[in-house]
Amino acid sequence: MRHKALLTALAAAIALTACTVGQQQPTSQTGGTAKKEISFLVFETPNLTPQVWDAAIKRVTDKYPDITVKKLVSPTEDRVSYAKQLLASGQFPDVMVAVSPAGFAESGAMAAFTPEELKDFVAPGNGAVNGKVYQLPANTQTIPVVYYNKDLFAKAGIAAPPKTYAELLDAAAKLKAKGITPFVIGGGKDPFASTLLWTATLATDLYAKTPDWMAKRRAGTVKFSDPDFVKAAAKFADLAAKGYIDKKDISRDYAATEQAFLDGKGAMYPMGNWFAAAGDDPKRKPDWEIGAFNWPGDDGATVVPAFTGGGLSVSATAKHLPEAKKFALAYTLDKTNLDDSVHNDGLYPAIKGYTPPSDTGTVFKLGYDLYQQGLRDGKIVQAFGWEAGDDGLLPGVVDKWRAGAQDLITGGKTVEQVTAALDDEWSKAS
Repeated sequence: MRHKALLTALAAAIALTACTVGQQQPTSQTGGTAKKEISFLVFETPNLTPQVWDAAIKRVTDKYPDITVKKLVSPTEDRVSYAKQLLASGQFPDVMVAVSPAGFAESGAMAAFTPEELKDFVAPGNGAVNGKVYQLPANTQTIPVVYYNKDLFAKAGIAAPPKTYAELLDAAAKLKAKGITPFVIGGGKDPFASTLLWTATLATDLYAKTPDWMAKRRAGTVKFSDPDFVKAAAKFADLAAKGYIDKKDISRDYAATEQAFLDGKGAMYPMGNWFAAAGDDPKRKPDWEIGAFNWPGDDGATVVPAFTGGGLSVSATAKHLPEAKKFALAYTLDKTNLDDSVHNDGLYPAIKGYTPPSDTGTVFKLGYDLYQQGLRDGKIVQAFGWEAGDDGLLPGVVDKWRAGAQDLITGGKTVEQVTAALDDEWSKAS
């Protein structure tokens, strides 16, 4: 009975969150065939509104009038879990955006893209699962950039962004002494918003030293309970223990977290470069200046944690598989869609020959310049918790990692307990 109830609830959810973009056309009098409908799973944020998705979809259906699109909206930012629910209920979307292929690809649920289909991408092999690419490597995201409130820094007597980890701790202490929350975080229904500081410490203390650490973890030669991973986790937990993170903020969802920073409720906001869309939005831009810096290491060395991927995937069992792939590629490579992804979501399209529009905002340029400098210096590393395919965590482990982040913030579990739980979850997933 519980299984039947779940299916009924899922069907109701889909009915509430689905709409068709492009009107169904009758068969033409000249012998043409009816349109082929595909379903497309998206997610909404303050930047990615229903209007943004509808316009992007329409650009493709205008180009390919044989395709009509049924838009499905994930009820939360966690579209991976929602996609899993839809797969279990036999309602897996034909096309989906930003759904990690981990687990789906291995089970045969997603269709692989061919080298010819990937010829226009800068990093065509990124996110591969057993050598095959199931998610278009459409854009690069730096995770996190540390955005900061220059007014609050000045109020606390901080003249410049910290260059070392010791200076970062000193800045946090000065902010706290002035009654200012040093770091803005979130969580709630969007648990990823609790993890960004941990991704940052893992970049400087794990990946900077061992860039192929995830490959070693898959080979079984390293563990989460090893010293480098534990050190990064301990740094993260220590920020909460010192009161530099407000523990109650893990109940705040992503949209509210973003708005809290824009409202001046904290000094530093570690977040993906997509925050630039909000920071540059004239309707939301604060009356104080936003700055940005890379998370510093102990010795002052910095790296830029980045992930290239995040694009569209296609169901292997889509009723109209050729059309689903055609839509996914056309949607991704459309110049206006690419420009809009920069404006609406602050992304760095990883498409050959693409250059961001000249009218990007100042906050976008802050993050983009940090990324370009990282490229020039050879300082790009993986963004832990965001990797995909063979470079990423095994299915299910990312959820345990996000839960562990919240446990470290609240003090509900020790570093040792959290890292041991990750090793246990890895063994189960293996």
